[in-house]
Amino acid sequence: MSTPVSVVPPWALKVSGLGRVYGDPGPTSLAGTGPEFGTAVSPRTGAVVAAWDVSFDVAPGEALGIIGESGSGKSTVMRCVAGDERATAGTIRLRSVAAGAVDLGTLDPSDRRRLRLRDMAAVYQDPAAGLNLDVTAGGNIADPLTAVGRRRYADIRDRAAALLERVEVPLSRMDDLVRTFSGGMRQRVQIAKALANEPPVLLLDEPTTGLDASVAAGVLDLLRGLLEETGVAAVVVSHDFGVIDMLTRRVLVMQHGRVVEAGLTDQLLEDPQHPYSQQLVSAARG
Repeated sequence: MSTPVSVVPPWALKVSGLGRVYGDPGPTSLAGTGPEFGTAVSPRTGAVVAAWDVSFDVAPGEALGIIGESGSGKSTVMRCVAGDERATAGTIRLRSVAAGAVDLGTLDPSDRRRLRLRDMAAVYQDPAAGLNLDVTAGGNIADPLTAVGRRRYADIRDRAAALLERVEVPLSRMDDLVRTFSGGMRQRVQIAKALANEPPVLLLDEPTTGLDASVAAGVLDLLRGLLEETGVAAVVVSHDFGVIDMLTRRVLVMQHGRVVEAGLTDQLLEDPQHPYSQQLVSAARG
């Protein structure tokens, strides 16, 4: 009798029917919420339906964008995928974990944290969320390396130096506390830390918001080059279509916790169908 051969899925990350409700998660809370009602707050229970029925997958080497204004639910989706919050509904699967057979939502918090060492990494809008500001740039990168068992000081330092060079942080600042860095430099160190163990999935949550325009442009150029070089599967959350256009191939548009439109980024920018998408594209064109 032959042994069944497991099929490796074509995606690196697959999210199905993801939902996150703050408050009563029952069906009563869902009624009266969403874009057609102009609110994510349940008129019956007061629960906030931050995201509901969000589905997507991302292949290796592909970048998917999620765009929407503040309160649209995009960052909630990101936090659930990253494991910073537990989803109310739906499944999250990684190809690198049991060939996609395990729903990450069923794992306990310690197992989810371990996934962030090898299988998935996040870059946050605020570098303080992804870095220890009172540790050196090299020390921040060393942290995930030692967590997966690397012990030779020279190897760890060489890896940290190579990553800092890659993100264009001067090696002369490798032993400086991250607290002394500018916002743009902190973001570059955070990106280097995220890439330390070569995770197959990278999550980018508003990676350039709060940076000066010229600094943001430099970080975007860096990210675009890294995504092309590494073959990582990336999810990019932003309120800015300029960022989405530069980094992604496909995009989801979210409003009041729901996906209102999905498609190829260039096509959606050229011919958005949903009124909310049209509004975002018009704003992006200035």
